[in-house]
Amino acid sequence: MKFDIAVIGGGIVGAATFYKLQIKYPNLKIALFEKEALLADHQTGHNSGVIHSGLYYKPGSLKARNCIQGRHELVAFAKEHGIKHDVCGKVVVATDASELPNMERIFKTGLENKIEGIEMINADQVREIEPHVQSIGGIWVPCTGIIDFRGATAKMVELALATQEGSKLFLETEVLAIDKGEESSVIHTSKGDYEAEYLVFCAGLQADRLAKKDGIKLKEKVVGFRGDYYELTPEAKHKVKNLIYPVPNPDFPFLGVHFTRMTDGEVECGPNAVFTFKREGYGKTDFSLKDTVDALTYKGTWKLFFNNMSFGINEYRRAFSKKLFLKTLQRMIPDLTMEDIHPGRSGVRALLLAEDGDTRDDFRVEYHGKSIHVLNAPSPAATASLAIGQYIADEAEKQFNLK
Repeated sequence: MKFDIAVIGGGIVGAATFYKLQIKYPNLKIALFEKEALLADHQTGHNSGVIHSGLYYKPGSLKARNCIQGRHELVAFAKEHGIKHDVCGKVVVATDASELPNMERIFKTGLENKIEGIEMINADQVREIEPHVQSIGGIWVPCTGIIDFRGATAKMVELALATQEGSKLFLETEVLAIDKGEESSVIHTSKGDYEAEYLVFCAGLQADRLAKKDGIKLKEKVVGFRGDYYELTPEAKHKVKNLIYPVPNPDFPFLGVHFTRMTDGEVECGPNAVFTFKREGYGKTDFSLKDTVDALTYKGTWKLFFNNMSFGINEYRRAFSKKLFLKTLQRMIPDLTMEDIHPGRSGVRALLLAEDGDTRDDFRVEYHGKSIHVLNAPSPAATASLAIGQYIADEAEKQFNLK
């Protein structure tokens, strides 16, 4: 089967790209390949379901611009198509005086990014929003929300397929190899061969491997980090109204353990962040020899470990200790007890790790002949997905000279 464009990867970024390309070019036949039986079955379906505001990201960066644009577009999309969501707001709270300079810095970044409605609030105002939180002040972010990202992904694909009957979704179809030709490429998959003139890769946890299969000489590697969640019991859910975040430590590449009310009414606490021995492993003891060797023979992984040694040890201890996890949660909600939480699900985050161990790379898109690769799309990529999809559709026009 021959297509004009093939999109590889059926997470929300791949789905949004498929959707935006199809809307922009309704006459083109586009294929979407996903190796799992369901769309959004890895990072998208295992994240915390938060519509991010854009509060934390460097002004002018792809993350900042796409998150803010993407948030507005995602909320409008959810309203139009009946996707479960709620723009409920969140508080970012400081519990120690040492966090105040960072909180001030984040607030200034939010103002530079023109995040609507944010304000510095005192401890009493925090308690009005979240009565069980003990803090010394915080930031109120009214435009943060929650959404069903799996539902949004499925709707984007459904709308794209309805636009062009020649376009197709291929589930349980893993891309194994690419043969590049002058006019088009042959995509060798677990279910046979397909042909496409142009390729767009949105492969998340497998982005680096597919880039190499497509002939890109990539220095960096994707390294996976598992995040474990606890859930509040039905009796304890009243202790969290919406979203509660700590002030993030600027030396650590994650936002810290937080509380999230989900669209189904459950309340999650987490995630932590530990190196995973399997890129798509959601259990604490999941192991892949290939993934482990890949990560541990890469100098960037060791640089990251050494640069964040104390953080890493604490995260690992917390991964295997409910008591330590609870202690972290009690910094914000002191009256939580062991009986209030029980183990929940886990997710894995893909980070394109530089050789010096730096994880703070912006969203990264590269071009290679008739291919576009989304090499790095960590959080807030789900929030930004429609903006990223539009960006790729616009870039495809330039790179591929599409009409």
